[in-house]
Amino acid sequence: MRLALTLGDPRGIGPEIVGKALSDPRIAALSASAHGPNAVAWRVIGPRGCGLPVHDDLGAWAPPGDAARDEAAGGRFAGRAVELAAQLALRGEVAGMVTAPLDKHALQAGGFDFPGHTEMLARLAGVPTAMMLASDRLRVVLATTHIALRDVPAALTREVLAQTFRTTHEGLRRDLGIDVPRIALCAMNPHAGDGGRFGHEDDDLLAPVARACGMFGPFPADTVFVRALRGEFDAVIAPYHDVGMTAIKVASFGSAVNITLGLPFVRTSPDHGTALDIAGQGIASAESLVRAMAVAVEMVERRQTRDSRR
Repeated sequence: MRLALTLGDPRGIGPEIVGKALSDPRIAALSASAHGPNAVAWRVIGPRGCGLPVHDDLGAWAPPGDAARDEAAGGRFAGRAVELAAQLALRGEVAGMVTAPLDKHALQAGGFDFPGHTEMLARLAGVPTAMMLASDRLRVVLATTHIALRDVPAALTREVLAQTFRTTHEGLRRDLGIDVPRIALCAMNPHAGDGGRFGHEDDDLLAPVARACGMFGPFPADTVFVRALRGEFDAVIAPYHDVGMTAIKVASFGSAVNITLGLPFVRTSPDHGTALDIAGQGIASAESLVRAMAVAVEMVERRQTRDSRR
């Protein structure tokens, strides 16, 4: 089993945590626990000059010292690594990819007009995707991702909600082994609109879609995540970025994994960003990346097992 591992933005902590993760005993044990076609091998993709060897050399990382030029160069390397990893996965040369963090502003400065990994991978693979943050305590899926809050009501359509449900339902079954997923829908407005006092979207849009798809809810944000934490639901679909991300990061920051659902290959990443403020100090934790790598292996094995039974 070969998996691609991208270094992310070389200005950030990506190279550091990749190096730490590859030398972590848990990853070493994971790689040594299987033999033959199931043996795990990591194909590192990124620029040279980041302090660790790469298998796919995208060029030399030698920051010129100008902040704007450094940002664009870092974003360009990060974007090219994602492109190559996706191409390898689509060609079947790797079974999936694990991505170290990139900086969204740098990605665009580097010539990639995407707000993040999820949207970029959806375009490269040509399929609808959904962003899920998952831990052993909570799973949250975002119906809308990196857009301004003022744009959410227009973006949150019946089609978007229904597609997010379908992608989540299939992902939970195929990649996480949950045969009958219990999926709840988080309301958009306070108290789910309170009968129209705080907005009509929950009654007029979210509730009909939930009924049609077989979701529970919509339930207010201040209760639905608590119920999920107590085991009532397998995943919660959040209508917009921060309501979902806040819940999962409060519950499990540092141990959650970002999973892109819907792709024809596996993709995971850590639950944090580039942490430019601590880059180069040797203090970054690789815990979430280690977990992302382990989850990627589990997902590939689960897909292979399901495919072999067909």
